[in-house]
Amino acid sequence: MDPDDLADLPPPSEMERRMLAGERYLAGDERLSALWARAQRLSRRIEALDPADHDARLALEARLFGSFGPGASVLPPFRCDYGVNVHLGANAFVNFGAVLLDVVRIDVGDDCQLGPGVQLLTAAHPIDPEVRRTRWEWGEPIVLERDVWLGGGVIVLPGVTIGAGTVVGAGAVVTKDLPPGVVAAGNPARVLRGVGPQDR
Repeated sequence: MDPDDLADLPPPSEMERRMLAGERYLAGDERLSALWARAQRLSRRIEALDPADHDARLALEARLFGSFGPGASVLPPFRCDYGVNVHLGANAFVNFGAVLLDVVRIDVGDDCQLGPGVQLLTAAHPIDPEVRRTRWEWGEPIVLERDVWLGGGVIVLPGVTIGAGTVVGAGAVVTKDLPPGVVAAGNPARVLRGVGPQDR
């Protein structure tokens, strides 16, 4: 039995089904705990590799993530919840220090570039502290369409879609959807202008 082989983990659970459906769920059941532990083990193995051993790193990343397009690359260190809910397109690049809280699906499209310290956060919690203490939570998916570029330290909040070709300036906090083909920055991020010939 291989504890990092998905086939050898406990069977799918009701809490996992609820989590993936975006419903309220509790994270501590046997299946979700095993998926979380698997992701942490694989992440540590990736960090422990010789930095020059690109092939071994890419092989482990392809095993960790839900899908891993040709030419995709995630530089360690990084953190994720489960890994299996992260889907990276062809030639997607994630720089050092990423945080990918993937309680539901995160889609990073083809040719996306994520700067150092980017956070993609799908996890959501109740605002009312009394309700929050019950530990029920939920997730809202994040989508980065093709050719999105997120500058260093960008934070993308639950439920956000960023349109194809859009650039988000360093340190921005993206709280709502951004259209394709724009430059956005700030906290909260706002559209500054379109991407045009001046940007070549």
